[in-house]
Parts: sequence; structure tokens; C-alpha cells
Amino acid sequence: MSAARETKLATSDELGLLPKCLPQHIAVIMDGNGRWAQSRNLPRIEGHRRGVASVRRTVEACAQLGIGQLTLYCLSSENWKRPQQELDFLMHLLEQYLIEERQTIMQNNLAVAVIGRRDGIPPQVQEEMDRTISLSAGNTGTRLCLAINYGGRVEIVDAVRRIAQRVRDGRMGIEQITEALFAQHLYTAGMPDPDLLIRTAGEMRVSNFLLWQISYAELWVTPRCWPDFRPEDLYQALRDFASRQRRFGGLPGK
Repeated sequence: MSAARETKLATSDELGLLPKCLPQHIAVIMDGNGRWAQSRNLPRIEGHRRGVASVRRTVEACAQLGIGQLTLYCLSSENWKRPQQELDFLMHLLEQYLIEERQTIMQNNLAVAVIGRRDGIPPQVQEEMDRTISLSAGNTGTRLCLAINYGGRVEIVDAVRRIAQRVRDGRMGIEQITEALFAQHLYTAGMPDPDLLIRTAGEMRVSNFLLWQISYAELWVTPRCWPDFRPEDLYQALRDFASRQRRFGGLPGK
């Protein structure tokens, strides 16, 4: 059975949720590809391959719901420690995704963005990134943000360096540094903070992902490995999110 027939993508009305109850920015730590493959006596790269189908389903489900932004943790800055064969396959898979999904990206009115350092990313992959970003720049639907060679600590260090350079050059005084200004120097400048952080494969940690931005995000963890993640799981997370009372450090009802 094809992925398209597994689940009919739902609207917020069909889920019984008001649009105002939905998160406007969902961030996802797509964990468990390797474990999914190993549990089936398959090579780890097969887990990554199957994970692409989950990306496609999740992206289309978010677009259908009108989610403002979906940020996917595709490759962390720590993932370079993995075997070279696996890294080469991940780069190939990323390049293939950027090429093959362009039509779907345009059909779903998605605007693609990429955050993270470009160091180590093969030139041909960078070219496909830039081509997809440019092609989709005018789209007005869900922003699909791919975190590639991304690390939350590195992002913060890079922001500090940029601000320090401006202070040293006399373009800014120390007293001008605020939370808002700091956020403008992050990779995610101009993007809203995540309202909901989803993590698959049951791990209870944030893995150096969007450390500044998830300060007030609601966390939702599922034991399912990423290749098994379906729109039904996303909908369950959204219902759970809608039932929570977000306080942002304040008291209920205040």
C-alpha cells in the first residue's frame, strides 16, 4: 500500500481543532532511523532511506493544516563522527530529496530554508539547496526549514561572535544587546520560535537542537522510530498540544 493511501491527510476541522489551537511552528528531531533498520536486520542506511517517506508525509500533513513553519533536524554538527559510508549516503539522500521533491514543494506552496554551517557539505548538495531555496522563495505556504550540519551551541557561538565584532567595530554598544537583538543574530533570524518540539524513538533529550529557540516549546516524545512516524502520530501530538495550557512562566489565566 502506498504512503498516500495509508492516511487521508486531515484539515484542522476534521481533527476537531481550531486553527488558533494549532502550533504555528513545529520542530522535529527525527530520531531512530538506524535503530529501526537494525531491529529488522537491515543496514543503517536503509533506515535513512525509509525516513525520507516519513519526511514527505509529515511535510504534506503540515501543509494541509496550514502550519506556519516546520523545522526538521536533518543532520547535526555531531553526526560527522559517523562512518564515512553512512555520511556519503546521507549527502546523496539529501541531494536526491532536494531534486525529486521540488515539484511537491511547489505544489504545496512550501518555502524552503536551510540553517546550519555549510562546512563539509559537498558543493553539489549546496547547489541543490540554493536552487530549491531560490525556486520556492516566493511561496506563501508552510516554511520548510532544514537543519543541516546544525548545532545549537555552535549557533549561539556564531551569534556571539557576530555581535562581538559589531561592538569591537564601534557599530554597537554593549548596552544595546538584548534578547531580541541576540535572536536577530541566530541562524533562525526572522523565524518564530517553535511552539511544539516532537522527538521520535523515545529519547528524553533535546540533542543540541534549537537550544535558544525552544525555551518555551511544548515537548512531545513518541517511542516510534522516525521511519514509522505517520500523520496519525502528528495529529496525536497536535491534540495533546491543544489540550495544554501554555504559561510562559506566568500563572494560569494571567
